Amino acid sequence: MLYYWLYPLHKIFPLFNVVRYITFRSAMATITAFVLSLIMGPWLIKNLRKLNIGQEIRKEDESAQLYNLHQKKQGTPTMGGLLILTAIITANLLWADILNKYVIIACLGTVWLGLLGFFDDYLKVIKKRSKGLGAKNKLAWQMLLGLILGIVFLIDPHLNTRLDIPFLKNASINLGFLYIVFVILIISGASNAVNLTDGLDGLAIGIVIMIALAYSVLSYVTGNIKFSNYLLIPYIPGTGELTIFCASIVGAGLGFLWFNCYPATIFMGDTGSLALGGALGLIAIIIKKELLLVIVGGVLVLEAFSVILQVGSFKLRKKRIFRIAPLHHHFQFLGWPETRVIVRFWIIAALFALFTLVTLKLR
Repeated sequence: MLYYWLYPLHKIFPLFNVVRYITFRSAMATITAFVLSLIMGPWLIKNLRKLNIGQEIRKEDESAQLYNLHQKKQGTPTMGGLLILTAIITANLLWADILNKYVIIACLGTVWLGLLGFFDDYLKVIKKRSKGLGAKNKLAWQMLLGLILGIVFLIDPHLNTRLDIPFLKNASINLGFLYIVFVILIISGASNAVNLTDGLDGLAIGIVIMIALAYSVLSYVTGNIKFSNYLLIPYIPGTGELTIFCASIVGAGLGFLWFNCYPATIFMGDTGSLALGGALGLIAIIIKKELLLVIVGGVLVLEAFSVILQVGSFKLRKKRIFRIAPLHHHFQFLGWPETRVIVRFWIIAALFALFTLVTLKLR
């Protein structure tokens, strides 16, 4: 919005020429989302407490050891994803090119999953339905979004159904119409992976921030013809604006982490985790860096894979591989303090993000 209001003024005041640069608007989007989160945070926490919208730790749903570790978090305000989503959307409305189709798709997809998570949290916290919407219902809505987006991307003249192979020049796989199925898997998988990781104070949002930072760089070089040609990656016109979208996630995430760091005074709930995971998956698809999501989101993959292995092993062998899944709780059961688990997972996530950027030069 401000892009259309301020940039025309550069003819009168040359200073406003800076508004045309994606780097400047990305920085402003980060600051805007961060400040907005800091301002809205105390107000939201206060009102969530008034409405008794707090996290419930149920002993019957978890092992006694996990209950003992987390019972002190009982009643902590949840649904903090509202804060994150408000900051992200507002920052994009102000600083991104709001007529850019990829920005519109990213915002609408994020809101879709945010509303899905909100309804799930509502049923859990307000209606006291411990399972909320239920796994099958949530997956169905995630898959529906993936189906719609898959069709949209299939007919987009600037996108294609090919998957670039990391580390290799001009190597790709053409999925054809199966690309729609692939999009469904990416959206639902990424969304649920963040949801599974959101189990300790600040853990999920810290990892999301690092992934968003990496994808902000990837979005910028993909949307810049000079950089894309130099790095031998597909140039996709208009995707540079997604740098601003990723930057807004970073800013909103940092603002939320201010209140979500240990000991957390608010949790994001499914409202935030489903939306953020889906948003990252969306960006990966649009800029054609789908397979890199496995690397940059390495911690999320490990968390999700630990659950799959645990469930599969128990069903087939009646034995567990981990003390408990997801993986972060396993390390808690080994005696690691919560803060140690969080910071070490952040360190690993940062290394995955850095390695992802290195792959651009390893082609």
